[in-house]
Amino acid sequence: MAEPRPYRSTPVFDQDTLPAALRARHDTKAGVWGVIRVIEGALTLTYIDPPSEVTLTPERPGLVCPQQPHFVTPIGTAKMQVDFYDQAPPGH
Repeated sequence: MAEPRPYRSTPVFDQDTLPAALRARHDTKAGVWGVIRVIEGALTLTYIDPPSEVTLTPERPGLVCPQQPHFVTPIGTAKMQVDFYDQAPPGH
């Protein structure tokens, strides 16, 4: 069986171009998983319900499950991108 591949990816954002919508509470749609990939630097992924935080790095991407409220905060200089899947991504 083929490994799930993202059906869409955001542009690469840095600490200056990261949209305000991603810095504020938001969620993915039903049936959509997001994998936040840090290309350079680090950022904080904050899950709202249940509340928790994780530091994402190039070696540690972040998974957002369908309809899971969250937001991200760059830690200094950072570059990141989000890949979207219509099924659970590989390794998750």
